Amino acid sequence: MRQIVRQAANTLCVACLAVATATIPNSAALAQATQAPPQPAPAQAAPSPQQEPQIKQMALTEKQIQGVLAATKEMDPITEKIPQDAKPDPKITAQLDAIAKKNGFAGYDEYNNAVDNISLVLGGIDPATKKYVGAESMIKAQIALVQADKKISAKDKKDALADLNEALKNPPPAIENKGNIDLVTKYYDKLADALGENAQE
Repeated sequence: MRQIVRQAANTLCVACLAVATATIPNSAALAQATQAPPQPAPAQAAPSPQQEPQIKQMALTEKQIQGVLAATKEMDPITEKIPQDAKPDPKITAQLDAIAKKNGFAGYDEYNNAVDNISLVLGGIDPATKKYVGAESMIKAQIALVQADKKISAKDKKDALADLNEALKNPPPAIENKGNIDLVTKYYDKLADALGENAQE
């Protein structure tokens, strides 16, 4: 879902894409297209740390997780059509707001915040073990994978390692609500599929 703006795992997401293991949504265009206030977001181009607003962390509920899963299915067909540099469109904003409300959120902003918090946890889950190990551990694991991968071209390897090392210097914030880890882990497969399937677009 490339247009839902998430920032906490920005450079990690870019680096993970290089080895096809990203599970974090990526979408700078949606924030622009919906006039939503800037949301924390992993986008394809990593802004400098000074420009990155912090995620408004919240304690997730099971109802919110289920709401995100349901809403994402309806939002994806809309958001996938939004060009990267799209200007705010009130009609799209209204559509996304209506979908969010239908799925139990006060509006699109609250939905977006829930996705931010889910993405923050997803960025620290090892896809192989489906256990939360933290973003820093995942970055280090990705560095090792990229260094060992003989199929990646020298240029791609250099770029991926530069992104990963940058991500290691500026990791996502620590998760304040530890209960979110259990909830996101419980729904890991569904969330990774729903939020990560378009991450490479």
